[in-house]
Order: sequence, then C-alpha cells, then structure tokens
Amino acid sequence: MNKSILFAFLFIQSMMNAQLTERSLSSEKWQFRNTQEQKWLPAKIPGTVHLDLIDNKVIPDPFKDENEKRVQWIENEDWEYQTSFNISSKELNNDHVDLIFNGLDTFSEIYLNGKLLKKTDNMFRKWEIPVKELLKEGNNDLKIKFISAVKEGKERAKKVPFTMPESPRSFVRKAQYQFGWDWGPRLVTAGIWKDIQLKCWNLAEIPNIKYHQNSSGNIFNLKFEVEINAENSGDYVLNINKQTQTVSLKKGFNKISVPYKTDGMKLWQPNGWGDANLYDFKIVLSKKNISLDQKNIKIGLRTVELVQEKDTAGKSFYFKVNGKPLYAKGTNWIPGDSFSPRMTKEKYRKLIKDAKDANMNMIRVWGGGIYEDDEFYKACDENGILVWQDFMFAGSFYPADEAFLNNVKEEIKDQVNRLQNHPSIALWCGNNEIDEAIVNWGYQKQFKYSKEDSLQVWKDYKKLFHELIPNTLKESLTSDKNIYWPSSPSIGWGHKESLTEGDSHYWGVWWGEQPFEMYNEKVGRFMSEYGFQGMPGPEAVKSMFSGTPDLNLQNPVIKAHEKNTRGWEIISEYMKRDYKVPTDFIQYNYISQLLQARGMRIAVEAHRRSKPYNMGTLYWQLNDCWPVVSWSSIDYLGTWKALHYQMKRSFEQQVILTEEKEGILNFYAVNDGLKSFNNVNLELKAINFNGKILKGLKAVSKEKMLGSILKFEPVKIETLIPDSDKNKTFLQLTLKDKDGNIIASSLHFFAKPKDLQLTQPGIKIKKISADEVEVSTDVLAKDIYLMGDTHFSDNFFDLLPNTSKKIKLSKPVENIKVMSLWDTL
Repeated sequence: MNKSILFAFLFIQSMMNAQLTERSLSSEKWQFRNTQEQKWLPAKIPGTVHLDLIDNKVIPDPFKDENEKRVQWIENEDWEYQTSFNISSKELNNDHVDLIFNGLDTFSEIYLNGKLLKKTDNMFRKWEIPVKELLKEGNNDLKIKFISAVKEGKERAKKVPFTMPESPRSFVRKAQYQFGWDWGPRLVTAGIWKDIQLKCWNLAEIPNIKYHQNSSGNIFNLKFEVEINAENSGDYVLNINKQTQTVSLKKGFNKISVPYKTDGMKLWQPNGWGDANLYDFKIVLSKKNISLDQKNIKIGLRTVELVQEKDTAGKSFYFKVNGKPLYAKGTNWIPGDSFSPRMTKEKYRKLIKDAKDANMNMIRVWGGGIYEDDEFYKACDENGILVWQDFMFAGSFYPADEAFLNNVKEEIKDQVNRLQNHPSIALWCGNNEIDEAIVNWGYQKQFKYSKEDSLQVWKDYKKLFHELIPNTLKESLTSDKNIYWPSSPSIGWGHKESLTEGDSHYWGVWWGEQPFEMYNEKVGRFMSEYGFQGMPGPEAVKSMFSGTPDLNLQNPVIKAHEKNTRGWEIISEYMKRDYKVPTDFIQYNYISQLLQARGMRIAVEAHRRSKPYNMGTLYWQLNDCWPVVSWSSIDYLGTWKALHYQMKRSFEQQVILTEEKEGILNFYAVNDGLKSFNNVNLELKAINFNGKILKGLKAVSKEKMLGSILKFEPVKIETLIPDSDKNKTFLQLTLKDKDGNIIASSLHFFAKPKDLQLTQPGIKIKKISADEVEVSTDVLAKDIYLMGDTHFSDNFFDLLPNTSKKIKLSKPVENIKVMSLWDTL
C-alpha cells in the first residue's frame, strides 16, 4: 500500500471515529468502605456516604427519631469508593479520552490503575482529566479516597492567626448548611454526589457555548460565542439550527463568534406577564460532513436590569424586565434534601410548579446551600420564575489566601458557564449576610480580635466579594447577563438605611420578637428575607418517627425536629398574642400554620401597599431539607402549609388591600399585571357572622384608572360598625371594572382571631366528581382546614355565610376531615 493510499485510509478511519461520545460510569458496580476497615460494601453513584450506610443498614435514618445525634461520627472518618470499568479498543483508539467528575464532595484523591490522577478540594467544581495514557484495554480500576472535610477544615483554620466564626465550615468549599442550620440537621456528607463520565473525542470538541443578546425596541439580535478545542488548524463548519457558517480554527483553544437571525421569536415573560417562550438550538461542529461534537441549549429572549436611582427617600432597588418595572413576588430556596443526590427531576419540577401556582415570579437561591441541579433552572425557565442566584457563601467570615481565591475563581467559572444560558437567571449575588455578619454580629468582640485582625477580615471580604467574584463574572459572562450584587442584605436590619436603599432582610419579627404589626412600619425597597416558623403538616410530623408516632409537643423526637434553640418558645409566645393556644396536638399544628400565614400576610400586604417605594417581597422560605418545624411554606413531604395557600392569595396579580390605622381604614388596589383597568370602583359591605349585611357603601378615589396602584379615600370604622360589633363583623371588599367584572376581592376582620365571637358553622362536604368536592356553610366558617391524602386546590380559607366553594383534588380520596377556627376556641 503506497503512502497516499495509507494516509487516505487513516484519515477516513479517524473521521469515522470523530464523533464525540460520552458514557456514564455511575452505573458500574461501585463499592465503598471506611478507610479504617477492610470490608467493602455496595454503593450507589451519585450518592453520599450517609445514603450508602443507610442502604447497608450500618446506620439508622438520620431523619427519624433522634438519630441525627447517632451519626455524627461519620463526618470525622475518611472513606474510599472504587469500581472497575471496561475500555474497548475502539474507545482507546480515540485521540482524547477524558474522565469528567461533575461533583466530588469534597477533599478527594483520585487514583486510576493505581496512579494518583488528581487531588480535589471543592464540592462545587467540575474536574475534567485527560486519561488516555493511563487507560488499558479491558478492565480499569478507579478509586477515590475522601478525606474528612471537618478534619481538613480544622487543619486549614490553624493557619489563620485568629479564630474564625463557624470554623471549620468557612474553610471548606462545600454546602455550608450541612454543618447545621436553624432549620436543618448537621449531616456533613462525603462522596461522589454527581455523575462521572468518560468522554472520547477526536479532532475538535465544544467545551462551552454562550450567547449575547442585543435588543433595539422589539428586535433582538443573537450572537453565539462558541469555544472550541481543535486538534489541528483548518476549516470547520458550525451549524446553528439551519444557519451554517465555515470557521477557520487554529490548533488549540478557539473562541468563535457567530451571529444568528431571530425572526419570529417571541419574548420570554416572567410568570403573570405572559408565556415563558423558549427556543431550542442545536449547535453542531463538523468537518468533511462528519459531526465532531454538538451541544443543545434553550434560549429565552428577555432583558433584565437592576435599577438603582437616587430619590427623595434614598435609592430605588427593582428589576426592569423586558423594559418594564417588575414587582418581584416570591421566596427563598434552600436545598430540597440534606442528601442532594436524592433530589429528583420530579421533585424539582413540583416545587417550582408550586411556586408558579402561588403566583410567584422570583426565587432567591440562598448562599448556604448548593448551586442547584440543571433541572431546577430548567423548571424555572419553563415556568417564568426569575432566579436571584447567590454564590455559596453564608453567614461567616471567609479566608482570602491565594489558594482559596484561585479555588473560588475556578468554582465561579464552572458554575457560571453551566448556568448563564438560562433565561431565568436575573442576578448574581456574592453571598448571604456576610457584610452584615462583619458589621453587626459582634464576632470580633466575641473572639477578642485585635484592630489588625478586624481590618484583615474586611480586607479579605473585599478581595473575595468586591474584586475576585465580580472580575471573574466579567471574564465569564456576556454583558447582558452580568448583574452583580455583592451581599444580601446590603445593610443589616438594625440600621435605618436598610429600609431606604438596597435589599433588606428584616428579622425584627421572630428574632426581635416584635409583633406582626411591625411589618407595617419596617418596609424596605426590596424585602429579600423575612419569615416566621410554622409546623409541617401532620403527615410530615409522623414521618419523623420510625415507629408508631406519639403526637405530643413534649415528645423528644418532635422537639429534636425544631432546630432553632428558642423556636417552640417564640411560636407559643406569638400564638398567645393572636390565637387561643390549643392543648390538642392536631389543633396546635393547625393554629401554628395559621399563625405563620397570618404573619406573612401582614408582611406581604405592607410591602405591596408601599409600591413603588417597595418593589419586591421574597419571604423565607419555600421548602425544607428534612421533616422539620421551620419557616417553609411547603413541608418536606411536599404538602402545602397554610402559608403557601395564603401566599397564593396574597401574590395575586390584582389585589385589594386594607390598612387599619387609628380607627381609619385605608384601601389600596394593587395591579402587578401589564393591563390597566379603567373606571374601577370598590364596594364595601359590613356583614355579621350570620350573613346579615349591616352596611354597604362605595369607596371613593380621585382617580378611576388602576395602573400600578390606586389609593381610595379613607373611611372611619365607626361609619361602618359600632365598637361593640367588631368581634362579630367582617368587611367584604370587592373591586370591579367598568363592566361590573370582579377584579379582586378580600375580607377584613376588625379583631384578632382569638377575640372573634364565632358560632359553630355547619360545614358540609359534597362530592361533585372523583376529583372535585363542594364545601358549604350556613354561617361564617373561618380558616376551613380540609384534611385528606390528596392536594386541595384551596385550603385554610374563609367561607362566607350561606355560600359554597368548589375544591379540586389532585387524586380521589374517600375520607375528608374538616376543621375550622371555631373548633379551637
């Protein structure tokens, strides 16, 4: 065979093998062991050492009983994982074979066929390692040794000349909540928490794609920035959907910019403003008509701006989406499980759909957890939920030595490259409450810092959050996606400026034990954290037990699932203020949920009444990571608490709100939609609990059009009802448009729940179909609570005298129990 024929043959062979291939190694047979022991046990990948120990019946389930205390030894041990995987001659013939570790938790040593490949030190980084030279045809041995993050963190802490708060967690780049929080257990994990892949490729590969989006009016121009590693220089072809372009590549790393016409593409809109329009793009790199690599991404066309402008009160803080001011309504997100690999696509999708169904348009991913799985961001994209993305730093001081900064820089690059194409990402935030921790929490005094120590802490803070992270974002992001906010909140809640500029975490209620009514006075420009605890649903409480549950507030198991040291005391103190405190457990559970919902309703209504001074309200928190008494609106089992049903009502696009102040009622119509309403009118009816209308009138407004917010003339309470009737009368408010259609409605009660003179309602439940019931009552039924093994479309609601309400069920259920506030009086 002559040389030209041989060359042609080899070229054809290489082109035939050119297609990039990937396969997961997670499905191989994995084993693990404590490094102090000889015996290997079966393991599941992705996973954690705790889950593997549970599966092998070495430890009990830490979520049950008081078992959390019994598994603390795990965090101080070192662990090993191993497997063997087969390599074919075809795979070995590729020019490049790489091992990709998408998530190793946290300090590890990777060995391939007995040779040390890499040491890792960051749970949040992706590790891609060329291994062709170390592989052999047939079986290959892969072993990963995990060193205790707690022990390693303590060693690193010794190198700092002063005591750091929350040590050793500050020194390890892993999920901070695993070290324990006031809603979560201490379960410091180790293991292979994300997939391991084997990648084979030839000639060229696409490691990353991002796109620029420029707009002029309603016209958008897209430009794709494609990163390519090429084995050889030459001409290649990039195909983006049906648009093809020849590109000239040099050997090594290339960055290619490709424009794309966007004819006919519609805007991605946040929830409540329209459809979250998404478009699929397939980017294919080829040579000689042979595909080398391809990537698939979804794009949503939208613009997001963070507007901060000085005004007479301070400085604004709001998001402008697609050129229009958006009132942000939503919540804070923590990891959905203490063992993240247990989070399924279905659970992510359900929680985000639950947020959408409660009329939310923004979620803040809190900085003490994890950068969430792709499925979280996909669900947010599809449901029109904007994401405020914290980087994973929370409530402590962090070092800023060169090694730590370099590690964080690579972490930021990995995560930004992974997430930036999601249209849901609205803002990148440096950390949770670290600025506030340095200024307000008194750590310097507690640990007896010198002046030099205190200056070093602030210097390190600025290096990390004011220099390294924003500079890395500039390098990694396109300009239209680079909105950075150094710390949430920007100013601590004890300072008056926290209510006049930036975002605010207000914890005077709960931590400060101020009454709920204080929410009416403490309104900031953007309320990114505030909250109050409530019990989870009864089924979540039962799940705390491994055996027959003993539903008793004094039960040590239930007490152990309240991680706030004064949680029970604070809940009971607030409950006494507004409700009669039940002795029955189920009734106490019910009232605690009503209490939580009542507090958050007062807060949200105060925020929305202050529009446009206030332009965002994100309560703490949406979800739980285990069965627990917490601030969540959805418990660990996925059950909506009273708070979530209340938020669904409080976050409606159009609401009519009442403010009671010194015998005066003020009324506000609030509209967060894009459509205005002309010639609106507000009807008021004072009604007693038996259904008798005592008085009716129309509220007066100087303006007739409801654009964003409309205030009506105040009404004296004494013109509606005498003082003696306040405990047995409510006000019904109905906002209508010019054609008499109802825009919004609400009820206002003149007394606290414990003081209402309710009469026993005759609540009836009638089956309409397999998935629908009708609930009716003869007199006012306050806070109806439907109980059954199904999801109710509405719950914890008031039902007016001689009215009925149809409720959809997620699945048929035979026995529905019912309770109302009257049962607890």
